[in-house]
Amino acid sequence: MFTAPEQLSAATKANFDAQLALFTNLTGKAFEGVEKFIELNLNAAKSSLEESSAATKQLLAAKDPQEFFNLSAAQAQPTAEKVLAYSRHLANIASTTQAEFTHAAEAQIAETNRKVLSLIDEVSKNAPAGSEQFVSFFKTSIDNANASYDHISKSTKQAVEALEANLNNAVSTAAKAATPKVAKK
Repeated sequence: MFTAPEQLSAATKANFDAQLALFTNLTGKAFEGVEKFIELNLNAAKSSLEESSAATKQLLAAKDPQEFFNLSAAQAQPTAEKVLAYSRHLANIASTTQAEFTHAAEAQIAETNRKVLSLIDEVSKNAPAGSEQFVSFFKTSIDNANASYDHISKSTKQAVEALEANLNNAVSTAAKAATPKVAKK
């Protein structure tokens, strides 16, 4: 049988180890998100340089101003679509990274709660008579904290979903507005 100080010391060490593991996990997820962001930007820059060079060659080869303006207008649509695709990809990276952070945090909180409740149950078995009210109060406090976290978590998820929906609507609207009218000969 463990004594209360030994149990608290073991629980504190386990909590520290869990916090360190969570920090390591979240740091890894953050670096993955940054890597994806850098890769996206490098690919976009490379593609943009190649396409700009090709577009410039086409524009310089135009025989008259009308052909020049038609080529310019024809290039606007693919450029707008690429900007929108970039925006979607960027939003996807942010959303995925946020979801991974949330999942890791929720798993850690659930495990910590399980351990705390287990510790309370174990300590309460060895608690002196008359401390039942204190143990009950402590368990109720933890339940209330968990309910508050669940409420905040749900509200945050709803806010992120609303933000993503608004972003998608803005991208769709921008895509429709960016469709140029190409003059015909």
